[in-house]
Amino acid sequence: MMDENRKHRIYGLARRILHHVTLFIAMSIICVPGLWVVLNSFRPTVDIMAKPPVWVPRGLNLDNYRAMFGGAGQGGVPVLQYFTNSLIISVTSTVIALLIGMAGGYAFARYRFRGKSALFIGLLLTRAVPGVALSLPLFIVMARTGFIDTHIGLILVYVAMNVPFTIWLIDGFFRQVPPDLAEAAEIDGCTRWQAFWKVEFPVAKAGVASAGIFAFLTSWNEYALASQLTRSTFSKTMPVGLRDFTSEFTINWGGMSTLAVLMIIPALILTFLVQKHLISGLTFGGVKG
Repeated sequence: MMDENRKHRIYGLARRILHHVTLFIAMSIICVPGLWVVLNSFRPTVDIMAKPPVWVPRGLNLDNYRAMFGGAGQGGVPVLQYFTNSLIISVTSTVIALLIGMAGGYAFARYRFRGKSALFIGLLLTRAVPGVALSLPLFIVMARTGFIDTHIGLILVYVAMNVPFTIWLIDGFFRQVPPDLAEAAEIDGCTRWQAFWKVEFPVAKAGVASAGIFAFLTSWNEYALASQLTRSTFSKTMPVGLRDFTSEFTINWGGMSTLAVLMIIPALILTFLVQKHLISGLTFGGVKG
């Protein structure tokens, strides 16, 4: 009996060790490219271009960051303007997509109307169309409406890209909220609007947070359409700004890595701020006191 228990403990310990080792290997594979970009932003060009690659940095410095902000005589990439453009476009398109997604998701989850299923499937099918395939039609439409090289043009495009997914995701969360909760709140004296914001929305806010992160990251990282619809410094986003580090014969890998690091920081901050909503349970507020 003692031997059997010991075997089970050894077997369980071996499984846990294998599980953690597998996770460590998987996370290492996922994180190595990002770590390499971060290291390149602090390394001199000699180390970046070295063959074979220099895995252990021989020296780290802030020259690439000083050069990006004009501190080393290589200023010329308006990173602050690109950052401002990306922030305005991404935040505005995310807010609009979430408002439309909440309204559409709630309507699909709570109400019955003619053509509901067909409309819902049609929205999802729009996600099957690659964004690159729409670049030429979008360019023609934006050129004729005067929205080329403007914030509004990109905002409209990103809203159209994000709304179908936000509606689908938020619809799934509202379907898990019992309608009886809102009815009970209305019986207690709440208006329909108050019942939504005070009872249903807190339960489904994890889905709204998830949709918001997706919409923001999609707009923040998108390159193909932004490169077609922007021209000047006053409308280019940060992904498009990466091209400023390329020339006919050379590529400034250190500068590109530095700008890539700056692009990653806001996404990490946003994810950190809303992570508690992503892990929150759907039973919050589900018991009527």
